[in-house]
Formats: sequence, structure tokens, C-alpha cells
Amino acid sequence: MGKLGGYLRLIRPVNCVMMGFAVIVGSALAGSDFFHSWSNLIYGFITGFMLTGASMVINDFYDREIDAVNEPIRPIPSGLIKPKEALAFASLLTGTGFAASYLTNLPSVLCLLTAIIAWTVFVTYTTVGKRSGLPGNLLVSVCVAIPFVYGSLALVDEVELSVLFFAALAFLSNAGREITKGIVDVKGDKTQGIKTLAVRYGERTAAIVASVFYLSAVGLSPLPWFLGIVSFWFIPLVILTDSGLVFSSVTLLKSPSRENARRVKKLVLFWFIIGLFAFILGSLR
Repeated sequence: MGKLGGYLRLIRPVNCVMMGFAVIVGSALAGSDFFHSWSNLIYGFITGFMLTGASMVINDFYDREIDAVNEPIRPIPSGLIKPKEALAFASLLTGTGFAASYLTNLPSVLCLLTAIIAWTVFVTYTTVGKRSGLPGNLLVSVCVAIPFVYGSLALVDEVELSVLFFAALAFLSNAGREITKGIVDVKGDKTQGIKTLAVRYGERTAAIVASVFYLSAVGLSPLPWFLGIVSFWFIPLVILTDSGLVFSSVTLLKSPSRENARRVKKLVLFWFIIGLFAFILGSLR
């Protein structure tokens, strides 16, 4: 596909679609008139897709010298896409994403402001936070949570309490997962000077902190039911999610090895998806 294929590889289309879908999910959690606001959903999906693509391109631009050694076949280090072309492409994607966010829920500008914040957080992570360890983990987790908040703003121009709870749970569980990932990558991170908790304080300490985040999500999860913002259908799947997170925490604490951390990282993603369905079912009345 030549140069066009290079641009597609830069944006990681699967990641872009996932973030666009996260916006749709946030909208679904926010209101019953979900299907009546299709134009907002389309603009919201475009926003998530384009800004994620822009962030991927900026990431590759910033890492081009490292990729020249570790991943020389990527579009920029291979010479397929020049650095200036990548920056121009990122600017185009960013402008399109911001334009879509402005059009998402007029006359409100909350979606535009949220999109700007999300883009700023990711650029901060790419340029400063990536090597910082825990602060970088938290920045990534903010990026995971924001699309759901954005979806609520796109539909009802406010952040519904159920969406806020899910965003918080997404933040906590993803922060734990990022710390767990640091245990998996500890050898490579040491050579790159990335100061993860596992690198700085050891795998055991990283496992403890990751478990604190997982168990914090478990502790927060019953509140939507107690506050009456979700229906009975929330309960079965959230119990499964909580049980899975507790099991993952205990497993990681027993053996904070690289192989076990990799298994826990995959499991937590599965529990996260189950938790998402718990909130979706819980929104049914």
C-alpha cells in the first residue's frame, strides 16, 4: 500500500476504533434516548478516532530515534514517512478531531474542552510522563477513562453519575494493570531508563501497589447499586468482576513474577470488559 499504508500503520486503526467505541459506550451509559442523538454519536466517534490517531502519530514521532534501533520497520524510522510529514498528519488529525468535538453537542463547548484536555494529557504522557513510572501510569489511565466521560457529555451535556463511577473504576483498574505491565517489562525498562515502580522498588512492591488499585476498584463498585443509579441487573456481573479482581490481586501478590504478571494483566482486561457490561445492563430499567 506504500505511503498510504504507512499513514494507516501510524494511527493504529484498531486503537482508534476502540476509543471511538468507548465514546459510544459512554453515551449508552448516560441516557435512554441514545439512538435519537445519532449525529452526536457520529461526531463523538470521529473525535475519539481522530484524536487517538493523532496521539499515536505524535508518539511515533517522539520515539523515532528509539524505534530506529528497536523497531526499524516502523513508518518513520524506515523512511516511508518523513518526520515533518508525520507532524503535518498529526496536525490534520488533531484539527479534525477538535472540529468534530466542537460539532458534537452544539451550542455547548464542553465536548471541545474535554477533547482538548484529553489530547493534552496524552501529549504530556508521550513527551514527559512515559519514563516517569507511576505518574505515567496514571496519565494513561486518565486517557482510558476520559472517552466515557466524553460520551456522556456528547449525549446529555453533563457527566451522569453512573458514567462517573464507571470512569473511576476504569481509571483504578487500568492504573493497576499499567503497574502490573511494569513487572512484565522490568528488564527492558531498566535498559531504557523508564522508572516504573518495578524498576525502582522491585516487583514485590509493584505488585502490592497494583493490588491496592485493583481492590480500590472493588471497594468502589457497590456504590452505584447502593445509591440506586443502576438496576438489579448490575449485580451479577459486578460480583463476577470484583471476584476476578480480588483473585488477580491475590495471585499477583503470591507470585509477582514476570510470567504471572503477564497472565494477571490479560485477566484484568477481561474483568474490565465484564465490568463494562455490568454497567450497561445496570442502565436498563
